[in-house]
Amino acid sequence: MYKSLFAVVSISLFFPTANSAETNMRPGLWEITTTSDLLWLVPQIPQDQMDNLKDIAKEYGFDMPQIQNGAATSSACITQEMANQKNPPDFYQNQMGCTAKNATISENKYRLDFFCTNAQLKGNGTAEGTFVSMESFKGQTQFKGLAQGNPINEKADISGRWINASCGNVKPL
Repeated sequence: MYKSLFAVVSISLFFPTANSAETNMRPGLWEITTTSDLLWLVPQIPQDQMDNLKDIAKEYGFDMPQIQNGAATSSACITQEMANQKNPPDFYQNQMGCTAKNATISENKYRLDFFCTNAQLKGNGTAEGTFVSMESFKGQTQFKGLAQGNPINEKADISGRWINASCGNVKPL
């Protein structure tokens, strides 16, 4: 069950940044917040298992976000090139073994289906959201499958807000 947390966090980090022709994301540093029922269990995870989750996250090229009160908060750097895209970025395909299909973008709304087939994460889900402005979005992901061999059927709410034009030491996604 605790290992399913990795799925919720990783999916939320990789699928919230679609943008549209009408509402481009502002490039720079973004704060992404994910809330989920599963994230409320983090205080119950033994430290050795939490360390293992952090190691798995590093294997996929990202740091485990700060998690407290049922929410995971992380930083993401969006380059100008990424902000100009009219389709979801493809960085998740190499890092998570997931692919996006059936992406639709209409005005300030996006929706896509994603499919994951790797040793850590197998299954499918959807991501959808709305860009409230160039500097904020809100959305939801749903995933059903296996996370490290454990069944998972989880929903997460996601929001993002632009913080600064400079990403500082946060590397682009």
